[in-house]
Amino acid sequence: MATLIVLLPLIPAVVAALVAIFGWNLATAWAGPVACLTTAGIGVVLAVHVLDHGPASAFGGQLRVDALSALMIIFIGVVGSISAVYGIAYLRTELDNGSTTARRAKLFGVLMQLTIAAMLVVVVADNLGVLWVAIETTTIATVLLVGHRRDRASVEASWKYLVLGSVGVATALLGTVLVYFVSRHSGIDASSALRWSTLVEHAGALDPGALRVAMGFVVVGYGTKAGLAPVHSWIPDAYSQAPAPVAALMSGVLSSMSMYALLRLKVVADIALGAGFVRGLLLVAALFSLVAAASLMVTQRDYKRLLAYSSVEHMGLVALAAAIGSPLAMSAALLHLIGHGLAKSVAFCSSGELLFATGTTHIARVRGLLYQRRFIGATFGLSALALVAMPPFSIFASELAILRAGISDRLTWAIVIAAVLLLVIFGAVAVHSLNMLAGEDPPGAGHMELTGHTSSITARIPLVGGLVLAAAIGITIWPISRLLDTAAKVLAR
Repeated sequence: MATLIVLLPLIPAVVAALVAIFGWNLATAWAGPVACLTTAGIGVVLAVHVLDHGPASAFGGQLRVDALSALMIIFIGVVGSISAVYGIAYLRTELDNGSTTARRAKLFGVLMQLTIAAMLVVVVADNLGVLWVAIETTTIATVLLVGHRRDRASVEASWKYLVLGSVGVATALLGTVLVYFVSRHSGIDASSALRWSTLVEHAGALDPGALRVAMGFVVVGYGTKAGLAPVHSWIPDAYSQAPAPVAALMSGVLSSMSMYALLRLKVVADIALGAGFVRGLLLVAALFSLVAAASLMVTQRDYKRLLAYSSVEHMGLVALAAAIGSPLAMSAALLHLIGHGLAKSVAFCSSGELLFATGTTHIARVRGLLYQRRFIGATFGLSALALVAMPPFSIFASELAILRAGISDRLTWAIVIAAVLLLVIFGAVAVHSLNMLAGEDPPGAGHMELTGHTSSITARIPLVGGLVLAAAIGITIWPISRLLDTAAKVLAR
């Protein structure tokens, strides 16, 4: 098992090296999806081992895989595959249109695989310092990906993301340094002072006063990178200007990496401080996120920004589940991350096809899509249904479980507020989507102008596959139920 753990980040890193050496071509382009699928397969093998024999480790315990890590490895591999396969079709279209160059396509391929490699390090690192370095690496790589087009809007968005993301990651670093200080002050050896497994074991001996300060920085820092309000303002710019497969990867799985780090540290804090302190911080962030998303989605005029604010909403729901903290709530949080990742990756990839077909991201200029571009309209519409928690998609089940867990944990007031805001968001997405899919052109606006773009088989496969997976998990979670329950027990206290 140790060999497989070490191989995980090396596989996409090797693909990145191949793209850097040989450029972006048919062979190197398809090596990316193969690497992601291989990663998911290794995650399944590790999951079986962990469920039967307990956590596995490598490099003297610096790398460690438990049920939560195994679940996230599979998650990264699957969502990475959707983004990577669609990325092939996306870059082919851009190269054919002359909107990108072979050099930029090569850089795109390298950075996508480096981002995936860094995310795998995040979920297998037992050392919180290594975890922080990996998250910072994803920030650097995705900043360059956001500015892929090199026009004014994308460069401005990448700079905004760099500044705010770096502030967030730097704040998380300060929190991590304080955790190290608290750990050393309690007598833990320097070589293991930042190991998550060691901190959990000795959490009862940690100084509560300093740890409260540390967790404040951690929640703000990693919350910024995850896109929790009120430190979410980089998300609509970055996601709307990034290429569709990049936005799919960032929204679908990269934002979950910061939530993963936050949830890991929450376990330590809950043991040392009790559940109340971090719960209060997360409740504030969760409700702020839902308020921000609801208010801005109602008046939104750009469908890519609409999807971006949807990410703020769903990260807020995960934060709400984490604040509740019960085994049911944590199972729901993890299921929500998975369902959101699948649905949002399809939604952003569909938005890429929609942009190629219409040449616009303005909601008001897209009408009658189901009549004129049936496939794009169907995938965009179904992904929108998934994101507003319509059955049979898994977000329906996870949102119900979060609401149920909150009521059971006597947080009815927060659940009522969240439910009202979710209804507002449902109405906003429903109105915008129906206008785009079945609406008529407004008087005097003329007909929607369509290009000659037709979705290729390469583009269609990941979109259909992602929707099928999201619906299948919503119908039955039997294939991952044991892994999901065990992973939730890692986090629930």
